[in-house]
Amino acid sequence: MSVEFLLSAAVTLFIVVDPLGLAPAFVALTDGLPPAARRQVGFRATLIAVAVLVGAALVGDWLLSHLGITLPAFRIAGGILLFAVASEMVLDVRMERQSRTAEQAVEERVRHVAAFPLAIPLMAGPGALTAAILLAGQAAGDPARTALLLGVIVAVCGLCLAVFHFAGAISRGLGITGNIVLARLFGVLLAALAVQYVIDGAKAVWG
Repeated sequence: MSVEFLLSAAVTLFIVVDPLGLAPAFVALTDGLPPAARRQVGFRATLIAVAVLVGAALVGDWLLSHLGITLPAFRIAGGILLFAVASEMVLDVRMERQSRTAEQAVEERVRHVAAFPLAIPLMAGPGALTAAILLAGQAAGDPARTALLLGVIVAVCGLCLAVFHFAGAISRGLGITGNIVLARLFGVLLAALAVQYVIDGAKAVWG
């Protein structure tokens, strides 16, 4: 039964998080950052995603129920915030201001991008949180199954980090023009994903 649970958890989280599909997002979101800053973004985003998903698996259901927050509400809020990021990518609106030094701007962008939208909601989004909570429910408090679930979460996020490492090579291959086109294209796709989050949340509430 533990083997079946392990396979179920691994397949579910791999499909929901989709590490390979995050490569274009990582390239677009870290466009213009030096290699060291790119690695820092990937590492921070992975740590944040692991912490969020592990927390969801351990106390997510209890915390949401006590705070009165539903997953549809999380989807709607995440979709609205994600749409704001997508509009910045499409319109080339930078978060940093000219009055800040270049080093401060890079450091702030690293922190912002790693936490949102890369870690949340692209890696640890509503789907991944839901999967973690449901799988934790299947574990039913069994320490062995819970340990397996946490191991799968770490492994899937580790795979994301490996994908981020090779995303730099993808960016160099694309060149300046390719990166600009990719950033705009992914911004549009991200906007569509954000709208879909809001629609799914609204359907769950009023459907």
